[in-house]
Amino acid sequence: MTKQKIGWQAQENGLYHLSGALERDTVPAFWQQRHEWMPQDSAVQLDLAAVGRIDSAGMVMLLHVYQQLSLNGAELKILNVPEQLVTLLRLSHVESMLAACIE
Repeated sequence: MTKQKIGWQAQENGLYHLSGALERDTVPAFWQQRHEWMPQDSAVQLDLAAVGRIDSAGMVMLLHVYQQLSLNGAELKILNVPEQLVTLLRLSHVESMLAACIE
């Protein structure tokens, strides 16, 4: 069985594509490399269409991305949010934190 990885692809105009599995086995190593991929744009659109699986570690990572971007004065919009993430946010009672970001 091949271990899934997280893919991060920057497009133009602040559009980024996240892919793979956002889970406890993949998030820690990806997060440690955030200085290489963290957006510096003032407006960021994060497309999750290619995210195959997300668990609570992936949800927390996205909350931290939102927090980091906010601290830098950037605006975040999350596109193509998987239903699995919506459910995790709701069950964790943190949906309000990302509600304004989700399109």
